[in-house]
Amino acid sequence: QVQLVESGGGLVQAGGSLRLSCAASRSIFSINIMGWYRQAPGKQRELVASITSGDNTNYADSVKGRFTISRDNAKNTVYLQMNSLNPEDTAVYCCHALWSVAIYWGQGTQVTVSS
Repeated sequence: QVQLVESGGGLVQAGGSLRLSCAASRSIFSINIMGWYRQAPGKQRELVASITSGDNTNYADSVKGRFTISRDNAKNTVYLQMNSLNPEDTAVYCCHALWSVAIYWGQGTQVTVSS
């Protein structure tokens, strides 16, 4: 079992930055993939970024060059640094973990970008 708790969301003006954190209840060293999904009202959930246990990263085209995912195994935490935010980034951001064959989700954190 893994519990995931997100933090760092909030309201920011366009062009601003936020850093989201996802704290896991256990060591993330052996967790295969961790990542961030987002869902905006009326839209499908989409993968924003992911990182493997080997630090390989993957990004949605819409966030490449603006967002950076990283993991700190010592703190059992995954981060999403979001720069140059725009109103289209407004969504609930959820942390995700794939550990063996099980998938875990956090409760989500709201990110709102005003124009």
